[in-house]
Amino acid sequence: MSNKDKCSSFFDENYQIPEFIKETQARQDRRQFLKSAAGMGALASLPTFSVSAKAQTSLIELVKTDPWLTLDATLNQLLPSSATGPSASEIRATAYLHQVMTVQPTEQDEKEFILKGVGWLNGYANSEKSADFAQLNFADKEQLLRGISQSTAGQNWLNTLLGYIFQAMLSPASYGGNPDGIGWQWLEHQAGFPLPEKGQRYFELPPRARIDLISHVDYDKKRIDSDNKRVATSRKKSPQGTRKS
Repeated sequence: MSNKDKCSSFFDENYQIPEFIKETQARQDRRQFLKSAAGMGALASLPTFSVSAKAQTSLIELVKTDPWLTLDATLNQLLPSSATGPSASEIRATAYLHQVMTVQPTEQDEKEFILKGVGWLNGYANSEKSADFAQLNFADKEQLLRGISQSTAGQNWLNTLLGYIFQAMLSPASYGGNPDGIGWQWLEHQAGFPLPEKGQRYFELPPRARIDLISHVDYDKKRIDSDNKRVATSRKKSPQGTRKS
């Protein structure tokens, strides 16, 4: 049994940072796919995704039991309702995370870490407040999250969930969050069109299409870098002008 498997709480000395957190570059590549998916006009031609009443009902049923009851409560504590912007509930962060955990090609270690965190959080909540996390009031939830953030495991877990909140706010709605572009509206962002529907999401594209997409993104970056270098070189070589007498 590895040290990772022996870990029993956010404050366990056996905790080791999961590999998926260390591999930041791989995570950035996946986010790049999500960003690119918002403007893949050549690969998607269906109308904008909308949240159906059935989908809303399914989410209500989903969050009635753990682990989703606790995850939903945590996400809404991390991004609560306010007058300054949309909440985790409004951007459907839980629905997005559910799709990440059940539909998207997410690493098993990452999914296991998220689920183990639910057990660790409820264990901590019961030891401190004699109740599961979702049953507590706002102030008690805030106190507990600040408490676990003092540990490496707790900080890693909260950062993982915060990352998915940001993704839910910025991704096309077909990925589960950002209904009617509420996150884009708040940020005054104009998304690409047409937007990908189910069947055109990045992980559903044929292998060749994925390669073309990566190549296109990489080519654009190299071209921009090359143009910038040419301009910089040109400026260095250009002689100072002289005034005619």
